[in-house]
Amino acid sequence: MIKIAPSILSADFSRLGEEIDSIERAGADWVHIDVMDGHYVPNLTLGPVVVESIRKVTQLPFDVHLMMNNPMDYVDSFIDAGADSISIHAEVLPHLHRAIMHIKDRGCKVAVALNPSTPIDILEHVLDELDMVLIMTVNPGFGGQGFINSMLDKIKQLKDLIANRGLDVDIQVDGGISPKNIQEVSAAGANIFVAGSSVFNEDDRRLALEALRSRASL
Repeated sequence: MIKIAPSILSADFSRLGEEIDSIERAGADWVHIDVMDGHYVPNLTLGPVVVESIRKVTQLPFDVHLMMNNPMDYVDSFIDAGADSISIHAEVLPHLHRAIMHIKDRGCKVAVALNPSTPIDILEHVLDELDMVLIMTVNPGFGGQGFINSMLDKIKQLKDLIANRGLDVDIQVDGGISPKNIQEVSAAGANIFVAGSSVFNEDDRRLALEALRSRASL
């Protein structure tokens, strides 16, 4: 099933509650929350206190993407604040399986995120435990970047691996998604799309979401 998850990284933080309400009324499926620590990626965003605050203004699922050197130090705080799913980066976790199982034990959905240069082979022994894999289609750290076209083959490889194992694992993509490329990305195998500027930079969020969803469904 196609899902669109607008990233609040592109929202107006001076009125964040209103921005989230606008995408909920416009038909968004999830709220994507990019958490950056200023070390793992060259940007600094928000923490559990903000997530707890905005949890009060919407019923949409919170999809929290931890771009951090030490995500397991904060996972429990984000789950307590209202996260419905947590994405952790394989590149920073020497005990990836342990981290995945901890998040699952907390009753939260879990995803592993892979940077553009990270091969899918790293998922070989944990894929069966995942709800979702997040393929970064830009280098993480900033919104508004262009889609890296070579990631299409990576998405296809992941889709084939999931199908060959008979698993029910979503494929999420994050970075540079727009109506111009979402059809091609969907055809490669992705079904959950993080969209930042292509939603929040538009005055009519409903039309923006409908454009993404209709193109992804072709």
